[in-house]
This record gives sequence, C-alpha cells and structure tokens, in this order.
Amino acid sequence: MRKHDSELDESLFVHAPLEESKSEEIAYHPKGFWIESLQRLKKNRGAVIGFIVIIIISLLAIFGPMMNKYDYNTQDLTRSNLPPLVEGLERVGFDGTDSHGKNIYEERSIKNEPAWIGTDEFGRDLWTRVWRGTQISMLIALVAAFLDLLIGVIYGSVSAFYGGKIDNVMQRIIEILVGIPNLILIILFILIFEPGIITIILAMVITGWVNMARIVRGQILQLKSQEFILASRVLGASNRQLIWKHLIPNTMGPIIVTLMFTIPTAIFFEAFLSFIGIGIQPPLASLGTLIEDGYQDMRFFSYKLIFPAVLISAIMISFNVLGDGLRDALDPKLRK
Repeated sequence: MRKHDSELDESLFVHAPLEESKSEEIAYHPKGFWIESLQRLKKNRGAVIGFIVIIIISLLAIFGPMMNKYDYNTQDLTRSNLPPLVEGLERVGFDGTDSHGKNIYEERSIKNEPAWIGTDEFGRDLWTRVWRGTQISMLIALVAAFLDLLIGVIYGSVSAFYGGKIDNVMQRIIEILVGIPNLILIILFILIFEPGIITIILAMVITGWVNMARIVRGQILQLKSQEFILASRVLGASNRQLIWKHLIPNTMGPIIVTLMFTIPTAIFFEAFLSFIGIGIQPPLASLGTLIEDGYQDMRFFSYKLIFPAVLISAIMISFNVLGDGLRDALDPKLRK
C-alpha cells in the first residue's frame, strides 16, 4: 500500500449544516422519577388488575351493606340457612336449592325476599355480613399498616441518622423484639386484654413496625453520606429538615412497597386470630369469623365458606400483585 493511500485529507470531510436555532434544543423531554415509575406501573397488567380489584372490593365494602334491606346483625330464624338465590343466575347455582336439590324458598313459602349469597344459622343475611366483615378486616389492616408505617419510619430514620450509641441501643431493642415469636406475643396480648378491634390493632403493631424500621434505616444509611445531604447541611439545614425534607422523601419507594405487603399480612393475621376464636367477637363479623363459621358448616352449607374465602383470597392476591408491580416500577435500576 502506498503512503498517500492511507493518509486522510480534509477534502474528504464535509461539515454538517448547523442551525443556530436548534443548538439549545433538548433531544427529549426529561421525566421525573414518579412520572416514569407510574408509566412503568401502567404497563404491568397484573398490577393494574390488582389495583382495579382492590378499588371494586373497597367500593362494595362501603356500599354493599346498603344494597338490600337486611342488617348484618338482624336475626330471623324463619330465614335460617337459606341457600343463595339471585333472579337470572339460577343456571350458575344461585337457584335457592340445597345440597339435596330441594328448593328451600318454596318449602318455607318465602317470596320476593331472596338471600343473594345465603343466610347463616340465625337467619342473618350473608351478603350484608360479608361486606360488613370486609369493612372491619380492611379497617384493621389499614390502621395497623399506617401505625407500622409511622413508627417504623420515625424509629428507623432516627436510628440511622444519629448512628453511634443511639443506633446500637435502638437496634438491640429491635433484635429483642425479633427474637420473641411474633404469633405468641400477639396471642398473649389479646388474651390479657379484651378482644376487639383496638386490641387486635395494637397487638399487630407491637412487632409489625420492625420490618419497616429496618428498611428505612438501611436506605438512610446509604443516603446520609451523599453529596446533597452535605450540601444541605452546609447551607444551614437542621437535623429535622435533613430527615423529613431530604432523607425520607428519597426512601418513599421502598416505604410504599413495604406498606403494600404489610396490608395483606395484617388481613391474614386478623383472619387467623378470628378463625381460632380470639379475634373479632360476635355479633361483629370479619372475614376471619365468617370463614370460621363457614368451616364448621362446610359439609352441608358450603356457600357459607366459599364467598368469604374467595373474597379474602382476592384481596390478598391483589395487594401482593400490586406490591410486586410497585417494587418493579419504583426500582431505580430499571429507570432509563
């Protein structure tokens, strides 16, 4: 190869035309973290379906008891153990017949007073009781999750921010609580105090905040040594401002995801406590008490168990799927 063949000449290159008006244009519009996370969440079909199911169940829990004339606690022995009956849905099992194929409504001459999903042994309407029970279960879960959030965020942020001896003492307290079996502690608390909604909530909160505190502590330990915290401190920000205006807002992703998984866990614990008889006491109803009542009569009146069991399963699956979607959407590693 000759020398001049390998040399590059300026005449081989042509300058691209440059328009001064476009020199300051940005190739794309930048998106905020939350907007981009929301867009990723919308693309997750499972999370969207779970969110829609939660909204529908929440609306039915609020307005469901108002859809008929029966109260959740009104007893009528002439309507005891009525099977489900819905006009127009007879072909799919809502025909008012028992396990032996007998039409109970015709035998008792009950007309124009159908029980949509049946009644219990005291003649109480299960449609009203199921949605009333959903109200109580969701109330317990949401309040317990909110208290876990509040205590865990404050405890974890203070422990991580101040560090040193304060962090050591606070973490030893957490280790002691973790070392005690959670279920045994909750059962003992409920046995000591009178069972009820407030007692169950407080029993769940005793150790429920520990996981939230650990997650918040780990996130703040990573953030407090970064440059924007140092810059805020140099500009005169107080410790309270650093925690509430800079550190905690930057940990909202893991906090929201943990909260989404805390709610179904609280629903399960409430249902379990009510199932073993130390949770919500009659005449109040929760999904756990309804499942326990249905379990006892499952052989002859399966509808008593099917409807609350399907409902609590739908709630827990929806929250878990939504939590998985939020975890993927809020993961900074997936941000483009």
